[in-house]
Amino acid sequence: MVLVLTGEDSARNAVLQGMTRAGHAPRTVELTATGKSLRLMGLAASSELSAVLERLAAEHRVDYAFVPEGARLADFGLLALDMDSTLITIECIDEIARLYGVETEVARLTEAAMQGQVVDYAASLGQRMALLAGAPVAILESVYAERLELSPGATELLEAAREAGLKSLLVSGGFTFFLERLQARLKLDFIHANTLEIRDDRLTGGLIGPIVDASAKAEILQRTCKELGIEPDRAIVIGDGANDLKMLALAGMDVAYHAKPVVRRAAGHAIQFGGLDVVLEWLGA
Repeated sequence: MVLVLTGEDSARNAVLQGMTRAGHAPRTVELTATGKSLRLMGLAASSELSAVLERLAAEHRVDYAFVPEGARLADFGLLALDMDSTLITIECIDEIARLYGVETEVARLTEAAMQGQVVDYAASLGQRMALLAGAPVAILESVYAERLELSPGATELLEAAREAGLKSLLVSGGFTFFLERLQARLKLDFIHANTLEIRDDRLTGGLIGPIVDASAKAEILQRTCKELGIEPDRAIVIGDGANDLKMLALAGMDVAYHAKPVVRRAAGHAIQFGGLDVVLEWLGA
């Protein structure tokens, strides 16, 4: 396995020096072609090394990952991402609520769901949707135009994945209104999300069709892989909240992106400080 350290040059070097002082000196060190990462070879993975890395990485704001030597982006067939707080920087439902004047209660419910503090995701979403009943559709346009921003590195990751032959899947417990626009903008291959019920140009507070929860996300990932003729272990899956855990568990590379603690603890890889393009550093792309 290869350990990849990604961050500012001085921060990476500080982590490397700290590892060496703690008795975990690598056999060889290489600077990647981008100059953003160090690749460290000849380290024996251990709980002691993991503890040292966790401490040093947090102190110096460096992302790290162990990856198989020679692993490439082209080894995978699918890049699957959550939308809210992963592909984009906001939670769309919270922004709708903000413009409609019910932000405090909706945001509280959203945070609890993402932290894994609710047993019934569908019920939690239903509570939030009820608070949005009567909101004009124009608010959705305002959120997309004025508040929605891509996460750093999103465009670079998607473009590199496309060039390497991967298909892209955006799967979300959010709303198709936003995914459809992102699909056209980013040339995404597959999208799945909840569909808002709208009547007389206002939200009814309801949804059309089955709710996309954690189980649905996992099923959609499996179905998409089957359609592509690949196993889920050839999927890179990136998410941040508790409703991403089931699909992350199926992936060949699971990535917690600026994630809630419950997700960070469960995932095999994590990006805590950099953008989505850190994945490209891990895979030599």
